[in-house]
Amino acid sequence: MAHAPQRITVHPENPQARLVQQAVDCLRAGQVIAVPTDSSYALVCHLDDKDAADRMRQLRGIDHKQHLAILCRDLSELASYARVDNAQYRMLKLGT
Repeated sequence: MAHAPQRITVHPENPQARLVQQAVDCLRAGQVIAVPTDSSYALVCHLDDKDAADRMRQLRGIDHKQHLAILCRDLSELASYARVDNAQYRMLKLGT
């Protein structure tokens, strides 16, 4: 089901909880959203939503062989999704 595009503008220093929740609700509803990064925009979807991931691949023009990135709130969350040894962890920590 297609959703009408909407724009949610969250203040970068004082994010409004109501607007953040609205974006979360969009993700939980299976929508693909665009979020700003330090260099451009990233398309994101809920990690466990295969249909949304397929839609994101379609929008990006890539196939299922292309890996997708996972965004984590911090390095401590990384262990839930990947095995990282101490040397790799130290290297990642330098980039934060």
